[in-house]
Amino acid sequence: MKLSSKARYGLKAMCYMADHHGEGVISLSTMSSSIGVSEKYLEQLISTLRKAGLISANRGANGGYFLSKDPDDISVGEIIRALEDGLVIIDCLSGECDSKCGCSTHPCDGDGKCNCKTYNVWNKLYEAINDCLDAMSLSSLIKKEV
Repeated sequence: MKLSSKARYGLKAMCYMADHHGEGVISLSTMSSSIGVSEKYLEQLISTLRKAGLISANRGANGGYFLSKDPDDISVGEIIRALEDGLVIIDCLSGECDSKCGCSTHPCDGDGKCNCKTYNVWNKLYEAINDCLDAMSLSSLIKKEV
């Protein structure tokens, strides 16, 4: 499994905002140059993180972005799931059994749970990944406590 650059740069942006939490808004250009990503790409990431309720914005000449919650109250899991479409590692975990996940001969039962023999492997992996990421707060990440 490989995470996209959205996760890498989105997490960097969130860490940058956590480092400057409580200091006011941060402009897109300042954040862009500090984390080494183009403003255009960062704007896309910020938009996704805003929709997830993790970032807020002030508009206007002195506008910019800031964390919607305290860094202690934001898990790394929330951030990564927002940027990586829920971190669903295989379609059958979201109730979409078909040839994409190799379950065409073992369709889902009525409750949306896949009946294929490998379902438990993917589900345990998904749960372990999410448990690990949810155990880390943004604050603990920037303090290097993880």
